[in-house]
Amino acid sequence: MNLFYNSARMFVRLYSRLMLNMDVHWHDHLPAGPKIFIANHPSATDPFVLHLLSREPMSVLIVSTAFAFPLFGEYIRRSGQIQVIPGQGEQALEQAERYLKSGYSVGIFPEGNFSPQAGGFRRPRGGAARLALRTGVPVIPVGIYLPREGIQRIDSRQCGRPTVGYWYLRGPYGITVGTPVTLQGNAENAEHVYSYSQNLMEGIKSLARESEYRLRRLAPSGFVTKLL
Repeated sequence: MNLFYNSARMFVRLYSRLMLNMDVHWHDHLPAGPKIFIANHPSATDPFVLHLLSREPMSVLIVSTAFAFPLFGEYIRRSGQIQVIPGQGEQALEQAERYLKSGYSVGIFPEGNFSPQAGGFRRPRGGAARLALRTGVPVIPVGIYLPREGIQRIDSRQCGRPTVGYWYLRGPYGITVGTPVTLQGNAENAEHVYSYSQNLMEGIKSLARESEYRLRRLAPSGFVTKLL
């Protein structure tokens, strides 16, 4: 994309090697070209690590509060990340569609917010399914697991409102990358979008559990356990 993106990706790669004990399992080889990576969202670290899964440059949909931080917000904006403003989700999807058509990959967290800190998952929103149906781009489900006791809650205020971030700064970090899925149908059919969203989320849950089992040494490691 640009110098900001390339430098940020290099930093994330270095940080992950130094601070995160990464364990990555791939179910399949990924197709060339733009893809939509969808994942669960246990921590604020996830949007950055997600970039390491793609050979192509990636734009991740990130909640607007992250863009309000001085310097950091400007940096992620210039590196091509997509701001999701409450009530303006359609604009974010349109921007993501433009990136996909330009050959970039896109990352989306269907839960729309952090996963519950007590454990489990939120109900998925329909944006990822709609985007996949509009573009015909393959969807790559990703399941993330990290020990919740390692998550640090960071409270701050942005735009006069309290905000909470859950950061995972060091320790084991498990990722399972699923088989590519291609969706077919009408992106404006609400029932169709809902069904796909539920199915995709079930796939993410299963992959996240695989990551957990692997980190807990309850399952063998995969054929690849390194980042690209």
